[in-house]
Amino acid sequence: MKWRVAVASVATAVAFAGAVATVDAAPADLAASPGDTLNALEVLQTIRVERESPRGYSRSLFKHWLDVDGDGCDAREQVLKRDAIGLPQVDPFRCFVLEADWISPYDGKKTSDRTAVDIDHVVALKEAWDSGASAWGEAQRTAFANDTSDPRSLLAVSSSSNRSKGDKDPSNWLPSLRGYWCTYVANWISVKARWNLSMDQSEFGRLNNLLTGQCAGTTMRGWNAPPPGVAVSTTSSTSTTSTTSTTSTTSTTVATTTTRAATATTIATATTVATSTTSGVTATTAAPTQGGSTGGAGDSSLAPIKGKPGSFCSPEGALGLYNDLVYVCSKTDTQGNAYAGNRARWRRQT
Repeated sequence: MKWRVAVASVATAVAFAGAVATVDAAPADLAASPGDTLNALEVLQTIRVERESPRGYSRSLFKHWLDVDGDGCDAREQVLKRDAIGLPQVDPFRCFVLEADWISPYDGKKTSDRTAVDIDHVVALKEAWDSGASAWGEAQRTAFANDTSDPRSLLAVSSSSNRSKGDKDPSNWLPSLRGYWCTYVANWISVKARWNLSMDQSEFGRLNNLLTGQCAGTTMRGWNAPPPGVAVSTTSSTSTTSTTSTTSTTSTTVATTTTRAATATTIATATTVATSTTSGVTATTAAPTQGGSTGGAGDSSLAPIKGKPGSFCSPEGALGLYNDLVYVCSKTDTQGNAYAGNRARWRRQT
């Protein structure tokens, strides 16, 4: 596959709340559309390798958990709804997930407690800063921190796995669920490429080793250009309670700019597509799609596996039941050894 990376950078002046804000445009698409199938190793080879620039980072530079797309849900609630198993119960007036079940793709933990779920920036905010976001304007950092337009940017994961990961890149951290490694690697690369972020030498080397080893042949779907910069204004208002006491509340208003890169078009929300290929596993899903639970034997939320233990399967990381035992679709055995042909098979979940 031969294709070129075109990067366009422009700035647009946006009038907002009576002021003018300069918004850095996102880079142009690396692929024609989200429907394209790309080889992860080839995408990796287009990413520039540079030393990181960590100076000046502060998490407050990335305003997050905002409703930047204007759908009435902030980014956290939107991902909690999207990554829930089945249909979550949501308060329609304040878009708050009241009840749902989640399975963390990083470690397979299942929970119904929303306080035990973190929304992970697949490429951590500090990692993004060190890799090029330090040169962005506030509006573009806000767009990155709240990006729900591509499900590979933000994931609902267990709090313990998210805190274990911290701001580490794949040279220092990979999910404890080995069957998810290839998907994680592909997701990481897609975010870096889509947002025109660099990699350091150790990060690039680890990813290259994985994609020429146990994850050889991994593919990913393409993407649209990242969302344009988002200007955020915060104002204060007062309200009086029924007991006549006055309190101060903060309301956040979000406006989405109409910035366009040289070849970029209006962003459409990307959908998750899982595709199986003979050359490897297409790493496009944000979480296991078959069964999807790592509960104990007889967990009713799991669907039976397709086929028998040891048979070929997809997508990698999917879970299911066979004779009331939990099986995972994995390219490696329980000892971490790759199966012949680097193809995923059903094996017991450990």
